[in-house]
Amino acid sequence: MTGKKILLTGATGFLGSNILKQIVADNELAIITRASSNLKRISSLAHQFRNYVLEQSDTDSIIQSFRPEVIIHCATDYGRKAVPQIQVIEANLILPLKLLHAAGQQGLQLFINTDTFLDKGINHYSLSKKQFNEWFHTYANDILCINMVLEHFYGPFDDKTKFVSFIINELLHNKPEIQLTPGTQKRNFIFIDDVVAAFQSILRHNFKQSSGFFDFFVASERTISIRDLVVQLQLLCGNEQTRLNFGALPFRPNEVMDSSVDISAMKSLGWAPKVDLEEGLRYTIEMEKHTKH
Repeated sequence: MTGKKILLTGATGFLGSNILKQIVADNELAIITRASSNLKRISSLAHQFRNYVLEQSDTDSIIQSFRPEVIIHCATDYGRKAVPQIQVIEANLILPLKLLHAAGQQGLQLFINTDTFLDKGINHYSLSKKQFNEWFHTYANDILCINMVLEHFYGPFDDKTKFVSFIINELLHNKPEIQLTPGTQKRNFIFIDDVVAAFQSILRHNFKQSSGFFDFFVASERTISIRDLVVQLQLLCGNEQTRLNFGALPFRPNEVMDSSVDISAMKSLGWAPKVDLEEGLRYTIEMEKHTKH
């Protein structure tokens, strides 16, 4: 599915900006931002896409103006920094629902959603994502609904509140101590380039179905405990000073202890993760070193 009219949300974020950079040249692209959005990640490409600002155009008028064939929903609010709950709900539930409803009236072909593997009981972020997932199913009779369930993705210049970026930042700044859970929970970490390649595989694939709901899990082919990952990051950063205080923090309620998933559906489209975990971590650390301050 190339050469399409694609509407992308979350284009100023880490995932969305990386997707934009790979698809903007071959598609007619529009993005949705807010007046407060920081366009730094994509400013050099601004002449290649339309930018609809939500405070200036509501979702109905955006859809009527652009008439997208495909929507990729990457806009996400993780609920960090003590933001109001309604802000999380707006980004993760209300906005995509408004887009789905409006676009469905205009003949939308494909809606690609980014989902989380986390249990809905973890926090407001995971709850709102799972609530949208339930609503998403109700549109499957009329639209091809693709749900991309993403494991922990990482890479250079991600938000410092994300786990891998946070740990790397703390280690590169030789913080005296990092407080952690016991770290026995197993996680799957996948490099950003592999995640973007998965979205490109969806766009390229010639789906025979014009409607229906399909889950695609996007992950690497190995899991690692949080403890082992953090120890590895400390070695790769060359940090011998920071105390890794495992057990200082409790596990979250409803914590997922092993996030192994089946990626065979993605593999059936010709996709496979290519970046080894150590390779991806080394590259991320080296890039972050250049911007450390």
